[in-house]
Amino acid sequence: MSGPSTASDAPITDRRQLVEVLASGEKPREAWRIGTEHEKFGFRLDDLRPPTFDGERGIEALLKGLTRFGWLPYEENGRVIALARDGASVTLEPAGQLELSGAPLQTLHETCKEVGTHLREVREVADELQLGFLGMGFQPKWRREDMPWMPKGRYRIMKAYMPKVGNLGLDMMTRTCTVQVNLDYASEADMVKKFRVSLALQPIATALFADSPFTDGRPNGYQSYRSHIWTDTDPDRTGMLDFVFEDGFGYERYVDYLLDVPMYFVHRDGIYHDASGKSFRDFLQGRLDVLPGARPTLRDWNDHMTTAFPEVRLKKYLEMRGADSGPWNRICALPAFWVGLLYDDAALDAAWELVRDFTLEERHALRDGVPRHALDLPFRRGCVRELAREALKIALEGLRRRARADACGADETGFLAPLLEIAESGQTPAQRKLELFHGPWQGSVDPVFREFAY
Repeated sequence: MSGPSTASDAPITDRRQLVEVLASGEKPREAWRIGTEHEKFGFRLDDLRPPTFDGERGIEALLKGLTRFGWLPYEENGRVIALARDGASVTLEPAGQLELSGAPLQTLHETCKEVGTHLREVREVADELQLGFLGMGFQPKWRREDMPWMPKGRYRIMKAYMPKVGNLGLDMMTRTCTVQVNLDYASEADMVKKFRVSLALQPIATALFADSPFTDGRPNGYQSYRSHIWTDTDPDRTGMLDFVFEDGFGYERYVDYLLDVPMYFVHRDGIYHDASGKSFRDFLQGRLDVLPGARPTLRDWNDHMTTAFPEVRLKKYLEMRGADSGPWNRICALPAFWVGLLYDDAALDAAWELVRDFTLEERHALRDGVPRHALDLPFRRGCVRELAREALKIALEGLRRRARADACGADETGFLAPLLEIAESGQTPAQRKLELFHGPWQGSVDPVFREFAY
């Protein structure tokens, strides 16, 4: 989740400005970049508990330790809650999940190098603090009440609001981790095509990355429980956005959607004002009762855009949000999957042909079914595994045509290897962990912290 926006404080005087924010993301192909984000759970090596914010072994101590690598601290109320360096940032999720928001980079080679550098830096500091970090979609062991809360103003507001609109919002905040990739578009038409393809195929990414089969130390009946949680978090700001597939969809229609998403807060002079459930449309008219007479700025609008949580999110780029977090090689595999599909014209055309005749009911059946069944979910005359193999074939060819080589001459196709193995074997990461749980782990999830830590 984001921190305060760095956008302009210019006042919004015309609705057209909101549309122009999205249009300003348009870039020529040579300027397209790859921005990869991933979250991970921290744990204390001695008792496996999540670290608190405070203390000699706390999350703030970890953040301060990372400044030795040139990261600049960002403070809220005198506490270090984030870091920034060279276009990247390290931020905190509500229960202290550590997130790297990577810089916009040209190739997957650069992206994977960035991830590797970050994990090595975190490991050096974490070892000194006797902490470890784990990549999975859902906290496998600890209950909601065992999770600490970070001292960030926006989280206080969201914590109070979430139980009013869904049953699992607090679990989303405190017990989930994801990996996502942010990708560019050239024009409104390009954005629309990429949005439709990625939204239709987002359940395929969910299935391939499914890695959250445990809750409170026991199997939960799902392969991606993280994905299931979003179905009972807040219906006003989540879901498959059926209107994206309607004729006439574009920037203006997405702005209308965002204006109908209830607000969380307004950030003014270092203070988060609780506007949960309020209307941004009223804010535009100066009728927000928590700040009478105040009108929004572009900074407020950018903040508000981060509080919608659909499967694919549009800001000044498209965010792919369907995957569970995981180990290093799968962090690199997610951008490889989507770059291969969306950054090559022939691949994008092939991907659109693959999904263009999906009905609304089929798209929802995929979204609702893959959290439990993943690759085994029936689809038409086959199953999702077959759809995943076809999508991966398209992505592989797209990466080959991109032909972006590293110093050794290798192209980017190698980053798809973990997903190709999952699709060929038919065994998701969640199924592998369940096999270990019922076998060598003898009914305990504790070994996951040792065997799958970074």
